[in-house]
Amino acid sequence: MEPQNPPQPVSGYLDYLPAIFRQEPFAGSFLRAFEIVLSGADDQPGLETAIGGLADYFDPATTKAEFLPWLAGWVTLSLRADWDEQTKRNFIAQIVPLYRLRGTKAGLRRMLELYTGKPVEIYDTFDNLPYFFQVRLTLSEPDPVQLQAKQQIARSIIDQEKPAHTFYALQVAVPAMRLVSKALHEREKAPLLILGKNTLLGTSIL
Repeated sequence: MEPQNPPQPVSGYLDYLPAIFRQEPFAGSFLRAFEIVLSGADDQPGLETAIGGLADYFDPATTKAEFLPWLAGWVTLSLRADWDEQTKRNFIAQIVPLYRLRGTKAGLRRMLELYTGKPVEIYDTFDNLPYFFQVRLTLSEPDPVQLQAKQQIARSIIDQEKPAHTFYALQVAVPAMRLVSKALHEREKAPLLILGKNTLLGTSIL
């Protein structure tokens, strides 16, 4: 007995053709080649999947990390090498509306909030110091080296975004220890010691 050849896979595209074309075996195998290329097969995506996901490359939230510098170029944004990936994505997503606020107090505050992820305060009313402002932000990096690096990046953002004729002071609040006695906690329901949350004490001028 001669071995029988296994049946050739038939393209699902036949379902879209008139019945007369489905009677020809060659049509099913012929269309199968196009189906593999366009729709994919055996867990291999086809062109339809690739084209359908094209928009993801232009979304800062979903594009691949290696695609971020190219995407930043579309909005004339220079990404710093020392920014983490999420910071880069945040800046690309919001930099265009921020361009309209460049050189303003609101724009500078929003830029710093994007970077630090925390509220930022800016004071610009000083009677004896025209063109002076003070920036106060909170950083919670436990590593002194990382804390210093973040301070330098924050300062570089201010230098880039501030009006050229102004000068400033940067005030950084850093995590410290706060001790609450047991008696005070029981009497006044004072919060317990939680590092990085309710233990922020003092500030330093940098």
